[in-house]
Amino acid sequence: MLRIVEVWLEVLRGLRGLIEQIERHDGDLARQLRRSGPSVALNMAEGSGVRGKNRGNRYAIALGEARETRTCLQVAVAFGYIAAIDPAVEKGIDHTIGTLVKVIRRG
Repeated sequence: MLRIVEVWLEVLRGLRGLIEQIERHDGDLARQLRRSGPSVALNMAEGSGVRGKNRGNRYAIALGEARETRTCLQVAVAFGYIAAIDPAVEKGIDHTIGTLVKVIRRG
């Protein structure tokens, strides 16, 4: 799971400028991104350190937060707060979501 955490940290680095742009238009949406983004990394790290049901729960939370992060960005594009989602950020989000789905399915 450590590799996917590194991928997500790159996503977070890519979000910094986007969050600043979004904040100029919608402080609430920017705050939501600031909460959901780090939560992905923290829950993945926590999940990798536990066993049993708690492990799956942490990964499921991380998955939900990753999806929320992606949707916040899509809303920002739809409202014209940002022109587009950086392709590298989008790729990292999709990769993280795909990995978490596989890990959760394996149980």
